[in-house]
Amino acid sequence: MHTFLCGHAKGEPEEYVRQAAELGIDLITITDHIPMIREDLFRGRGVRMAMDEVPRYRELVDRAKKEGERLGVEVRYGIEAEYFPDENELHDMWDFIEAEPFDFVIGSLHHQLPGFRDWLMDQGGPIDIANAYFRLAAKAIATGKYDTLAHPDLIQIYGTIPPFDPHLTEASIRQMLEAAVAYDMCLEVNTSGLTKEIYKLHPDPIILRWAVDLGVKLTIGSDAHYPGQVGLKMDEVIPLLKEIGFERVHLFRERNRESIELE
Repeated sequence: MHTFLCGHAKGEPEEYVRQAAELGIDLITITDHIPMIREDLFRGRGVRMAMDEVPRYRELVDRAKKEGERLGVEVRYGIEAEYFPDENELHDMWDFIEAEPFDFVIGSLHHQLPGFRDWLMDQGGPIDIANAYFRLAAKAIATGKYDTLAHPDLIQIYGTIPPFDPHLTEASIRQMLEAAVAYDMCLEVNTSGLTKEIYKLHPDPIILRWAVDLGVKLTIGSDAHYPGQVGLKMDEVIPLLKEIGFERVHLFRERNRESIELE
């Protein structure tokens, strides 16, 4: 979940904790958008915090932890990081991640950001672009820099290309899934997709059925941008994951993976 420092989320951190407590959720991780130096590629204000706001981010997480201690909700410290076609643009970010005591690091391919979209538009037609996106997702996994890959089929929304049937890009999606198995990295089930544009879970249940057959591990999150989104659609998504065949999801503390049974 996010904080107001990113510029497109609302609410105080304590409000997210209280919402979690009301829903009986006993663990949340705050994962706001990581600072990036080149705003021409990654955008800045309105999308992510600035580097000089990181101390305040730590303070917000600490405030949430204190409220969590009062209410029986554990709060962990995370970040939502970027992957990008040119890895030379990521080294400073990766150094920052290594220096900061995060519990959990999410890797995201935000195709809608200007630098990323410019690169994708040079790849060909819509299906070529989707295939390029999923091949990049496999490369992101292979870096070993992240704990999970966020909203793995985000390319379905935000207008870079029209929505498409995952079967049309099955080979490149399977390349991403096989990379997750080979590098023992999780993929995220992001429930916020059920409230956006095409109103489908991230990733599409079709992809999840391929993933379970391969033995892909999952994390799960609501990607909350305001307190009312904490735990979003979990009551629908957890039974779906169990029906598909997943038995466990995974959490991270100090970058170490933990496994819990789906309930």
